[in-house]
Amino acid sequence: MRRRISKKGGSGNGQKEEGMSAPAQAVAVKRTLASQIEQAMNENHLTKAEMARRMETSRSQLNRILDPDSESVTLDTLTRAAQAVGRRVKVEIVNA
Repeated sequence: MRRRISKKGGSGNGQKEEGMSAPAQAVAVKRTLASQIEQAMNENHLTKAEMARRMETSRSQLNRILDPDSESVTLDTLTRAAQAVGRRVKVEIVNA
């Protein structure tokens, strides 16, 4: 059974997320990255099968990466996905 994350606590669109808990911020960031990876796939006309091949992973793993509610994605996996579409991940810590 798949566990769902509450949709409370942020828009997930990269805007300032003041007052959010750390887990809610992590979910918002993951949703934003998943959306950006999917958009880059579309811009590059990549199928899920081709994207999975480039990442040397399965389509089911790719589906977890693209699922905005999935918690089981690591920074390493997101970085590999970004590289597969010719992008990179930039992590930044800013003042609260």
